[in-house]
Amino acid sequence: MTLYVGADVGGSKTQVLLAEEERILARLVAPGAAVRSGRALVSSSRIAAAVRNTLAQAGKLEADVLVVGAAGAGREPARSELRDGLRSERLAARVIVTGDLDIAFEAAFDQGPGIVVISGTGSVAMARLPDGSVHRSGGLGWQMGDEGSGYAIGRAALAAVGRAADGRGPATTLAARALTVTRLPDFDALVAWSTSAQPGEVAMLAPGVLEAAEQGDAVAESIAAEAASALASLVEALARRFPAGAPIPLAFTGGALSPKRPLGLRLAKLLGQTERFAIREEPLDPAEGALRMARRALR
Repeated sequence: MTLYVGADVGGSKTQVLLAEEERILARLVAPGAAVRSGRALVSSSRIAAAVRNTLAQAGKLEADVLVVGAAGAGREPARSELRDGLRSERLAARVIVTGDLDIAFEAAFDQGPGIVVISGTGSVAMARLPDGSVHRSGGLGWQMGDEGSGYAIGRAALAAVGRAADGRGPATTLAARALTVTRLPDFDALVAWSTSAQPGEVAMLAPGVLEAAEQGDAVAESIAAEAASALASLVEALARRFPAGAPIPLAFTGGALSPKRPLGLRLAKLLGQTERFAIREEPLDPAEGALRMARRALR
């Protein structure tokens, strides 16, 4: 029987699925391994460890096809570098590497048209038009973009905490929440932590910010509203490419975004003010999209 592995690799977590034909044999969640510039081999070793552990759960050593959709691997040369690293690990007879957005799109719409927007550690949106052409919006990384992402939300929260401490901004509960998440003792320790924190670590603050917004913290509310607006702009930039007519299929995914979570509800409310979109309500499992691509690779 043919063995397929699909991996969804983000900045905060990696999810791996192992299937024998249509039957799921094993599922594993591991730390994130998003590709950073010049560090594809580091990511490949982390992904390989997660895949090996998943294979071991089912008593397997190697798969027939491995498809990895990784944040940071949407463009060359990162994609080919990651693929070369994974091939050297001898995890599968055939290794396919693509971006995390590609497997999310596969999970949402298979080969059909639509728009997928991701907000995890980073943010990006992708559209496939009825003519089959593919377009992207965002996905430029934490220095040039990632508006509306978990990182952007966490970064805005840290800035707001700093302004509040100086008396330059309103009081907020976000300082206490940040100390809880980071397990730090005080504000000075938080300042020191922030100077070396990686994007994935900063993004860990986002759930608390969104929760504070729901509980009435005005500063958190402003940050959440800005994040939803930024994500809506990614979607709207792509929507302009679609011909007029039927509503555009739209799906949300990512650690900071799902249809039933606070940021997803805000985004759906913004975009639902018109009848331009048909928003998918079911949550996406991008790792399932990776498996679908793996199965199709042998057809």
